[in-house]
Amino acid sequence: MTTKMHSTLEHYFASTNKHDVAGMIADLTDDAVVKDEGREHRGVAAIREWMKETIQKYKFKAEPTSVARENDQTAVSVTISGDFPGSPIALTYWFKLEGQKIARMEIS
Repeated sequence: MTTKMHSTLEHYFASTNKHDVAGMIADLTDDAVVKDEGREHRGVAAIREWMKETIQKYKFKAEPTSVARENDQTAVSVTISGDFPGSPIALTYWFKLEGQKIARMEIS
């Protein structure tokens, strides 16, 4: 990887690959925002439901392949494999951290 991944992001991806929603939620600020598939999810309760729905729908695994810092954000290139046409695919997760927590995540 280009840059060392922040420990919060390492924990987020480890929890993601275990489909451990509680572990994924633990890395978020209370008012976090997630943008994915054209939808925006605000706050822990809404993000928890999005996580459960996405895991159930795609049964995916996420393999980070590179990390880069850009201004106040971290871009993590990820190979996603799961139950969907075209698997695996390459996506970029854009994170904005506040302290040790994820305040914003956008998947594109």
